[in-house]
Amino acid sequence: NGDATFMAVHWQPQHNYFFANAGGDEKLSREGELSRYGLQGYLIDKATAEKYNTTNIVQFQDPDIAALYDVNGDGKADLTGCTPGWPCERVIEHHLDVYGLKDVINHNQGSYEALMTEVFRRFEAGEPVFYYTWTPNYVSAALVPGEDVVWLEVPFSALPEEQDADTTMPNGKNFGFIANTQHVLANKEFAENNPAAARFFESVFIPGNDINAQNYRMYQGERSDADIDRHVKGWIRANQDKWDQWIADAKAAATGS
Repeated sequence: NGDATFMAVHWQPQHNYFFANAGGDEKLSREGELSRYGLQGYLIDKATAEKYNTTNIVQFQDPDIAALYDVNGDGKADLTGCTPGWPCERVIEHHLDVYGLKDVINHNQGSYEALMTEVFRRFEAGEPVFYYTWTPNYVSAALVPGEDVVWLEVPFSALPEEQDADTTMPNGKNFGFIANTQHVLANKEFAENNPAAARFFESVFIPGNDINAQNYRMYQGERSDADIDRHVKGWIRANQDKWDQWIADAKAAATGS
């Protein structure tokens, strides 16, 4: 609507619902891939998973398993979930319905970072943890999948209508979410009037592990403008050849060459 020029946190297909409601291809541009293999799902601490042989979220239908992750004393597992209004909220609520988990799992919502701080505290204290997350994100740098925590599978693919798809990955695992690509989403009129910016948005690609690492530095306190500027400049230096090519391509687009 012209209130913003671009945003670099557009996930496809998870944000398709929002993309369509905002005007779709007529109003928005999302060329290129900023990052790929954006995974999402549910994780529990590895120690409890191995002790009780828990590999699939449907096992939480067993009240004894659910009670292991009860934080508030009501007998239900407490899932640290999605910030209200985020697209992951729709998927999680859909999962709890179709997998028959509404009566055994509380979907705790609020400020994601604040909720995850409590998850980290419980993990450090040796307590069971159960949470939703996505990658790239600082969480998987703090609690490393396969080392500290494990992904839970789901019994079958089940997504809201606009995302309806098989969520099984090539390795046969099914975490309940499609592996998303991430894009720079831009106001289409701006992109058409600024071909250099449009080409730059299309060209930039950042590996997920690099995003994980930078996000974790922010979580640890390096979040001032000066800190983030230093992170950016350090990443550019480490990827100078690619960066220089992106800038050259953007300049060429501006001149039509």
